[in-house]
Amino acid sequence: MQTNLADFIKDTPEGREADSILRSCVHCGFCNATCPTYQLLGDELDGPRGRIYLIKQMLEGQPVTRRTQVHLDRCLSCRSCETTCPSGVNYHRLLDIGRNVIEQRVARSIAEKATRFLLCQALPQPLIFKPAVKLGQWMRPLLPVVLADKVPAQSSGASKRYPACQSSARNRRMIALAGCVQPTLTPNTNAAAVRILGKLGIELFEAAGAGCCGALRYHLNAQEQALDDMRRVIDAWWPHVEGNQSGNVEAIVMTASGCGAHVREYGELLKHDPAYAEKASRISALTLDISQVLAVEQERLVELMQLKGKVGVGESRKLAFHSPCTLQHGQKIRGVVESLLVAAGYELTMVADSHFCCGSAGTYSITQPELSGRLRKNKLAALGAGSAEVFVTANIGCQTHLQSGTATPVRHWIELIDERLGD
Repeated sequence: MQTNLADFIKDTPEGREADSILRSCVHCGFCNATCPTYQLLGDELDGPRGRIYLIKQMLEGQPVTRRTQVHLDRCLSCRSCETTCPSGVNYHRLLDIGRNVIEQRVARSIAEKATRFLLCQALPQPLIFKPAVKLGQWMRPLLPVVLADKVPAQSSGASKRYPACQSSARNRRMIALAGCVQPTLTPNTNAAAVRILGKLGIELFEAAGAGCCGALRYHLNAQEQALDDMRRVIDAWWPHVEGNQSGNVEAIVMTASGCGAHVREYGELLKHDPAYAEKASRISALTLDISQVLAVEQERLVELMQLKGKVGVGESRKLAFHSPCTLQHGQKIRGVVESLLVAAGYELTMVADSHFCCGSAGTYSITQPELSGRLRKNKLAALGAGSAEVFVTANIGCQTHLQSGTATPVRHWIELIDERLGD
């Protein structure tokens, strides 16, 4: 694709990156076949190829309108198009650059501004988010259906405290990211990970002060605030990472694939920051999804399950696994969770169109409720087709979004592995 970027951006780092991405696109259209919004709406401008043209026009100095902003807003950032693209177009980075430019050039309505401001301020801060959730749960019967749908049901009493490492061999240490909403909505996710790794002789802990990874604000176009979030996380982790001395962590473990996909891009997003570029690159290199850690330890894990008598004794349970976009497209981790669940004795049902997004996509279910609801309905139908007893996933956003549309339990897969290991 030929380009001629405008003076306002062509000599900037973002402009050079965008120019390179645009030139890699051969506008073949394969991406549209796996784009959820294009499949729903059938509009070329609601598919990756059309959005690339819109961004190109904007960066070349052509007039930008609200119409362009709407089409970019409708993108889920699911990155399914990147998995499909034969040319390796780095679409999500181009989208980030385009959204940042258009945010400065096209005014939003007061309602949109207020919604985005509240999301940026409330969700990343547990001191605000947790009381807000508790209040919403208490008032849920009185809320309009549209609002009640966004309020998760009260916790079933899952463990909220981390157990101690259950192995005498504590020579291995890893950091877990608490995140912003997961500690409130599904506190047992990280607790289950701590229990499992503890039995494998790995201490998993959270570093004080880390907080939100920055993904939420970044994808709401509050990119400068998000970069500050990322720097804060790096500062919290760095004392545990620096050097190769005994006692330092060997990995940074993510139990939310959305956070994992973002932290793995710290090195890229902060590469022009002289104070943080090297640290960010190191953090990204250390970051692993919890499934990658357990895959390496799978043989030992199965042995422990067998000792507990939980594998191969007729306790097979049917599960349907929803692989989050941030896991399969963002981090390119495919089949790993499924293998671990099968090794643990669970039966996985087939899920049609498993490459499609469930509609959660961070705050997308709030900013684009109609499209999000349609995608959730399609995903739940696919998950339920095999008569699974439980739906499992690997990201807090997907988990809460899907659960609000079904009576079937939706859980993080790590809890199912934890149950096989017993107390």
